[in-house]
Amino acid sequence: MGGTVIFSKLIFLGALEQGFIYALVALALFLSFSILNIADLSTDGCFTLGCAVSAIVTVGGHPVLGLFAAMLAGVCSGFVTAILQTKLGVESILAGIIVNTGLYTINMAVMGFVANVNVFGCDTVFTKAKDKLPMEYSKLIIIVSIVVIIGLFLAIFLKTKLGLSIRATGDNVHMVRASSINPAFTITVGLCVANALTALSGGILAQYQKSANIDVGTGMVTIGLASLIIGETLFSKRSIRTRIVGVILGSCLYRIVIALALRLNIPADFLKLISASIVAIAIIIPYMKNKTRFWINRRNSNKEIESIEDQEDM
Repeated sequence: MGGTVIFSKLIFLGALEQGFIYALVALALFLSFSILNIADLSTDGCFTLGCAVSAIVTVGGHPVLGLFAAMLAGVCSGFVTAILQTKLGVESILAGIIVNTGLYTINMAVMGFVANVNVFGCDTVFTKAKDKLPMEYSKLIIIVSIVVIIGLFLAIFLKTKLGLSIRATGDNVHMVRASSINPAFTITVGLCVANALTALSGGILAQYQKSANIDVGTGMVTIGLASLIIGETLFSKRSIRTRIVGVILGSCLYRIVIALALRLNIPADFLKLISASIVAIAIIIPYMKNKTRFWINRRNSNKEIESIEDQEDM
């Protein structure tokens, strides 16, 4: 069996398209988890919220507005999560769980208390641009364009005065407070931006697959973390811009691995296990690198000591 049969061009394009869509979730976690050092567990519900809002607005005939509406809904979700943390003293993990739980009912309400919303027969951002772009690559071009714009925005934003304050808050919140910077404000802005990116990802996916499902966001934290950790492992200790590129590439690589797993007839029920394994491996690799470097340095040091002792004996 040839390699083309196992992994065709069509499958590769589909994996890339989904990889770039989910890259926005990875970028959101990059901002909240890596930069702000906050474990935001509202990602699953926020992703579904963006998906639901985008689908409803698209059905109403406004697909472009649907993406902006999804981002605005994400900002609201991030704002509530931040208020719970900064004003009401709720731990970040618990705040994420509370918001994620509450979002289930809100998402159902947005969707009219039905589990699915179909966008078939409605114009989307993809159908509107289909005639102006190459048919085969039209979806990929649109998705990549959006992700590149968001990536550039994030890179520029994190170098502004506010962005540097957000980065400093993640490094040392006590130092930031001592420097007369309000950490509650920086955390709120950071979570609002992060959740806006998560909701935008859901909004794009709704128009990409022409449907919204109440369970579409399940496991999104795992997917985002897998992509983030892969990217951080490949491009660790680099500039912000390089790390952002690494996160996007990590998301694409993750989707390619998943596509290969599906192509090899691995049951869909095992995909969660595969995702967890990818996350674990990506976390273990940097640890093993450091451990290996430590043992090599220790062995070299022992050899130098033995050499010195031998010289002294002579």
